[in-house]
Amino acid sequence: MSDTSSKITLRILDGSDRGKTFSEIEAPITIGREDGNTIQLNDERVSRFHAKIQQDHEQIVLTDLESTNGTKVNGEEIQLRILRFGDLLSIGRSVLLFGSREQINDRLATLRENQKDDPTGSSIPGADGSSYDMVMSDAELQAAMFDLDPPTIPERLTPGQAAQLSELMEFLHIRMRSLVRGAEPLGESVSFKMEKWQELLDLHARISEYISQIGNPE
Repeated sequence: MSDTSSKITLRILDGSDRGKTFSEIEAPITIGREDGNTIQLNDERVSRFHAKIQQDHEQIVLTDLESTNGTKVNGEEIQLRILRFGDLLSIGRSVLLFGSREQINDRLATLRENQKDDPTGSSIPGADGSSYDMVMSDAELQAAMFDLDPPTIPERLTPGQAAQLSELMEFLHIRMRSLVRGAEPLGESVSFKMEKWQELLDLHARISEYISQIGNPE
């Protein structure tokens, strides 16, 4: 995403403001229930100043502004998230689609191509925004979006930050390697001993804590 991509388009797919399109708005953008927001949503579950979208170098970043009911991207609750064209933002009861019409159409075409052989897939909104009928679970949708466009390593890290990130990734790699080696294949399924299962749950909890600490630094 280049520096010329700071103009942002959001289409509201669900909620009381369904059908509205906010085209090519300059970042930064605030979203909330109160007057004074760039995008004002008529939704009692939306906080007065709920979320902010801003540009950081070549990336578009969504931040939850400590809202009461939280913010989700592709079904996953977030505090801080880099946005990609076609991402679904859930704010209160409203669902917004991120990206210009052309950018969204490109991403939706990729999604449809990946779902052709999936009978339990989702009906993704068309170019005219005529339908919104997600059949995927939140977890399935999140996994599908990351499969299409996995996160990349951040650029412009200082040597100290790069060392910290490397140490964190090495820790996760070692823990995951230990868990994979402890798995016992059983036909088409895999079995874990209770000890390894508890280690997996602990690792899940640690990753959740890391995400929270990154999104809400003290």
